[in-house]
Amino acid sequence: MVWLIVATLAASFIKGVCGFANTLVFTTILSFSFNNIQITPMDLIIGYPANVIIAWKERRQINWRISLPVATLVILGNIPGIFMLKNVDTRTIKVIFGFFIIAMGIEMLMREKAGKKQKQSKIILGLIGVLSGLCCGLYGVGALLAAYMDRVTEDSHAFKGNLCFVFWIECTFRLIVYPCIGILNWKIFRQAVCMIPFMVLALFFGMKCGHLNETVIKRLVIIVLILSGIALVIQNLC
Repeated sequence: MVWLIVATLAASFIKGVCGFANTLVFTTILSFSFNNIQITPMDLIIGYPANVIIAWKERRQINWRISLPVATLVILGNIPGIFMLKNVDTRTIKVIFGFFIIAMGIEMLMREKAGKKQKQSKIILGLIGVLSGLCCGLYGVGALLAAYMDRVTEDSHAFKGNLCFVFWIECTFRLIVYPCIGILNWKIFRQAVCMIPFMVLALFFGMKCGHLNETVIKRLVIIVLILSGIALVIQNLC
């Protein structure tokens, strides 16, 4: 229970600051004491209100032409991802995704230093959207989705608003599907609900710390993205 509280506090603080990466923090801390099939549904329940809170706070920044199409792509990717979570050993896939996330983070950092917003390929954005859904369905990680949103939003407020709105839709889909296929049960649900007060406390503290210089926040997001990819690789190679 102590490690569950620690994982919830750390993950929710990061969520409040960056808008994502809470799942990888949560999973990394709990990976030695819980199985992935238990961690993913717990993270879903704990993180669901966090996405609602941030999306509501940044609701004026949500661009429906961005968020609704990518939400559709993410749900399409979710379907095979959820099936694989329940039936397949996904370690190799997670390592590949980890390296892909690291590469995207480095590319984002180089683009940020160049100081230019380049026109994005619709094909590349569509591919990232579907892969984001596969990532979320497999283990709830939204690092690829964060990389997508970085390419189509202008500032940290729009980034967090659109990202957490898509997370909210995606999490609602998984919240319906998980109980139906036996991934989410009453015991896991009760454990997760007990963590929500800790989540709210850490989330709001993180959101207060998130009012920093726009450039600082942007680079922090990129660094967290790269670290997420590294953690994903190490966690599944060990």
